[in-house]
Amino acid sequence: MAVDAPSSPLTREPIVGVIYNSRSHRNRGRDLDVASRPNVHIEQPDERNDIGAALARLAGHGIDYLIINGGDGTVRDVLTGAQQVFGETWPDIAVLPKGKTNALNVDLGAPAGWNLADAIDAYGTARRIRRAPLSIATIENRVDADLPMLGFIMGGGAFTLGVKAGQDAHRMGAFDSLAVSVTTAWGMLGGMFGSDRNEWRRGVKAQFLLGKDRRTLPHRGAGDPARRSLFLASTLERFPAGMQLFASGDRGLKLMVLDYPKRRIFALIPAILKGFVPQWVRNSGFHQVATGEFELCIDGDYILDGEAYPPGTYRVTTGPELSFVVP
Repeated sequence: MAVDAPSSPLTREPIVGVIYNSRSHRNRGRDLDVASRPNVHIEQPDERNDIGAALARLAGHGIDYLIINGGDGTVRDVLTGAQQVFGETWPDIAVLPKGKTNALNVDLGAPAGWNLADAIDAYGTARRIRRAPLSIATIENRVDADLPMLGFIMGGGAFTLGVKAGQDAHRMGAFDSLAVSVTTAWGMLGGMFGSDRNEWRRGVKAQFLLGKDRRTLPHRGAGDPARRSLFLASTLERFPAGMQLFASGDRGLKLMVLDYPKRRIFALIPAILKGFVPQWVRNSGFHQVATGEFELCIDGDYILDGEAYPPGTYRVTTGPELSFVVP
């Protein structure tokens, strides 16, 4: 839930740590003049495996404030690596919209042109908004098998195809909300005019067990009862292009599932994405659920913040509640 909190009570300049992704779409070496400030420490990890060590060095400086300079994928990798570094005591965090997609920034309401110097200078006066990311752990023998990943948008089925289509849109020069619109249009065409063998309509084998009591999410309507056309989970409250993916008023961990892609439903996608969901759509297998946690068993790739991860069984909960700095 978004909550405006008072600005920082610090009476000194904050110690600032920056994870700078030089490969992010809108970075390319910009804003690095702030490195001359004595209270600012910048790390530019070359590979994902370098992020943990970079965060440990920043923690060694005793940072009050962590700025993630990159897109949604960078945020996912930094938050995942930061769990072992910060434990129960996280610094305030700012996220700069420097990637090809910046859904977290859309939710938080940070300005599109926000840069590194602005974020540093805003620390003392900016709002704090609380958000808890998704926490996704692999399950083996009924126990979590590894450190969970932290991210904000998880999906599968046609969503996986949509992300691939979005990457094609990026190559054509479409980013952020425009890329979302292009992807949606391609998915509608594939879903409305293809056969059940069409990849946009085929879906993925997936079972959802909701809550601590592991209630099975029922499959309604036509199609293979073992397959779901599309699913999406998130803790965000606002989405790119003004989409309303979940039921109005739901907060925290939310899940949306489409069991079978009836052509009438695909024709209504623009209205559904704006929050208009007739009862017959729900009766046909369109689910919007607020749940504290769920278990997912999936036989195809799923997407977390733009990257594909392998089939398996996963426990999805909410991660640590974090304080995001927003001007």
